[in-house]
Amino acid sequence: MDILFAHGYFLCDDPKEQEIMRPYPPLGLLCLSAWLDKHGVENTVFDTTFSNNKALKTFLLLHRPRIVALYANMMTKQSILDIAAFIHAELMDTLVVLGGSDVTHNAADYLANGADLLVIGEGEQTMLEICLSAQTIPKGADKRHFSHINGIAFRQADGLVFKTPPREKLRDMDVLPFPNRSKIDLQQYFDTWKKAHGESAVSINTQRGCPYTCRWCSTPVFGQSYRRHSPQHVVDEIVFLQNNYDFDLIWFVDDVFTIHHKWLQEFHDELQRRSVSIRFECTTRADRMNTEVIELLRLCGCFRVWIGSESGSQPVIDAMDRRLDVQQVREVIRETRAAGIETGTFVMLGYPGETDADIVETVRHLKEANPDQFTINTVYPIKGTPLYEEVQHISTAALPWAESTDRDILFPRSYPRPYYYFAVRWTVNAVQWHKTKLAGQHRSVRGLVLVLKIVVARAGMRIFRSER
Repeated sequence: MDILFAHGYFLCDDPKEQEIMRPYPPLGLLCLSAWLDKHGVENTVFDTTFSNNKALKTFLLLHRPRIVALYANMMTKQSILDIAAFIHAELMDTLVVLGGSDVTHNAADYLANGADLLVIGEGEQTMLEICLSAQTIPKGADKRHFSHINGIAFRQADGLVFKTPPREKLRDMDVLPFPNRSKIDLQQYFDTWKKAHGESAVSINTQRGCPYTCRWCSTPVFGQSYRRHSPQHVVDEIVFLQNNYDFDLIWFVDDVFTIHHKWLQEFHDELQRRSVSIRFECTTRADRMNTEVIELLRLCGCFRVWIGSESGSQPVIDAMDRRLDVQQVREVIRETRAAGIETGTFVMLGYPGETDADIVETVRHLKEANPDQFTINTVYPIKGTPLYEEVQHISTAALPWAESTDRDILFPRSYPRPYYYFAVRWTVNAVQWHKTKLAGQHRSVRGLVLVLKIVVARAGMRIFRSER
């Protein structure tokens, strides 16, 4: 075996996801695999999601690939470093290539902890050149032999990191083949979803990049760009999936699905022209929604759309550089629900400068908007983002880099860390109680339990707010 792709995410090691049970296949690796196949380079994908660390290592020892290409992100970093260390200890002639969202701004650290080469940015063309070059470069040769390839980084003999010129981004997305889903057992994902939620889902990516400038958001792979498959190509992929797999709904993983209204209209027209029926959910921004877009989504088969909120406080939204009006977000969520499409939204607490009053505004925002679902977390600075640059000089990492993630970075917030533990719980319970009130069930046992949780959480907030 010459080339093996893997990603180091193990569902068995993720208790939170075991509760949610919405795993998705590694689309990025499947795109790389398809690109290599298109150019006659054989490769194998080891999907770690439903496997375990021991099984992957056994597979590596059995097949001893020339190149192991691993997708790394913040969540899988420690697993990836363990796999890289194992390869160097047991398969000394194997080249370890890492790519993904976490490597761009942590290049020196990854190269010091087991990576031989890093793919910076989009990986298809770069990975193909690495594989072709490796066929003629002796095993164990100096990494300088790869220095003609754009979009990579490696460690020189003197220990310094050498980065080649950036790889030019693909402009015509339609030259990319469909992700090579046949390389993995997609049925495992369908069965898992079906068992947990009664419906199975398949993920599709129609675009790359995001042109917006939210200060907390990281775009190291595709950058602040906007490139998209043609509507015809997307419907081709949908038809291919419907002809080859049995699934119930589609999750479009794009950052802002409705960013281009003309594209959405053409997508709708292509679905109609070919009599293709789908059910899907997607993510977008409120300022890329209006009455016509909502109707288009409905006609295309959208049953749920996630509309980013982040905060219910306009000053916090402005500090994030979201370039949105909070009232517009509320109105769009309400209008979307009125049109018969479920809504979800995202909020985060603990942004620098956020006050208790701002969090109260966020709760009011969620009550007034009344989305069907919402997710909530506390802010953490991701390396390479404006937020990280803003707080890095006053932050401290709780653990050494190889043993921690960006989530462990501590920086001064408006209140002590325990305050946000209670703030998250107050927000969740206050909004849930509001929903029971709208349903006329606030006097039920569940409603009374929510009231008790609200009182306890708000008391905790007050206690730790006073300790500021």
